[in-house]
Amino acid sequence: MRILVLNTIANQTKETQTLLQNIKEKYDNTTIYNTYEMDIKHCIGCNFCWLKTPGVCTIKDDYETLLKEMLVHDEMIVISDTKFGFITHETKKLFDRILPLATMYLQFKGKQMRHVSRYDKKLKVALFYQGDGEKEYLNYWLDRATLNMEWECLGAHEACTDKEVLACI
Repeated sequence: MRILVLNTIANQTKETQTLLQNIKEKYDNTTIYNTYEMDIKHCIGCNFCWLKTPGVCTIKDDYETLLKEMLVHDEMIVISDTKFGFITHETKKLFDRILPLATMYLQFKGKQMRHVSRYDKKLKVALFYQGDGEKEYLNYWLDRATLNMEWECLGAHEACTDKEVLACI
């Protein structure tokens, strides 16, 4: 199993450092990106990745590397700080820029309209957060974000519960 870890926290707590160490110990095939060290811009909503350059983002920065990594890994663990009970803007922009992996076409999934995935890859995604995140809302949001990409949600978890959660992932 290949694990992709996107760590967005520059000022890590002891729990977050322990979490990263435990992930490295548990999974042999782990790729970790400290995204706070990368040049990743916010989505500008141009829709070029759907209309003009299908599957390719018009913004040329380090995010293209992450998109390619998402296609070759089985699970993705995102590590985020929280502000006002939600993930930070650094983490949110990672999810906003996922659009090149979907097409502009829509289909019904149950009673909901969803984008058609560009690739057959079904990534499993977990969110670990530090700070005063609202766990119920973070779980709801992550579930919706992964549903839109036809991925599997592994839930939102406090970074301090890492050993228990890693046993389940």
